[in-house]
Amino acid sequence: MTDTAGNESSTQQGLSSGAMRVMAETSVLVAAIVEMHPRHERAFPWLRKAREKEIDLFVATHTLAELYAVLTTLPLRPRIGPATARRLIREDVERVGQVIALRPSDYRRVLDSMSELALTGGVIYDALAAIAAQKTKVDKLLTFNVSDFKRVWPDGGHVILEP
Repeated sequence: MTDTAGNESSTQQGLSSGAMRVMAETSVLVAAIVEMHPRHERAFPWLRKAREKEIDLFVATHTLAELYAVLTTLPLRPRIGPATARRLIREDVERVGQVIALRPSDYRRVLDSMSELALTGGVIYDALAAIAAQKTKVDKLLTFNVSDFKRVWPDGGHVILEP
């Protein structure tokens, strides 16, 4: 498979034709992967559906980096170390979903939009996931940060879903 930038994707299995197209962002992926997470029971079924090819899962490239950062800093005992975080991302995300890369023009579009909407701070990472979802034409964008996503993608209310 290839990502939207034309590069080889990390997806190991093909997408299911006609299946629901779903993008998961960091908050959902963390909850799906970490069994002790309080929202695990709500998020994990989506990852299971992707593994069983009941849905087509998409993940933005920056989400992989964000996921690594969160997994390796969660206040868990024992902590999730770098090697374990990398393995979890590879096995639970990259192997079951398609990674979507953004182009420099997409980043400029997000910066312009953030400026026009007068938004500041870390919500820009949600805006990057939202643009990846738009480019991929997903049916649903899964997040536990619905209000932030509605701020960065005002027209996306029909797509944004909290598991």
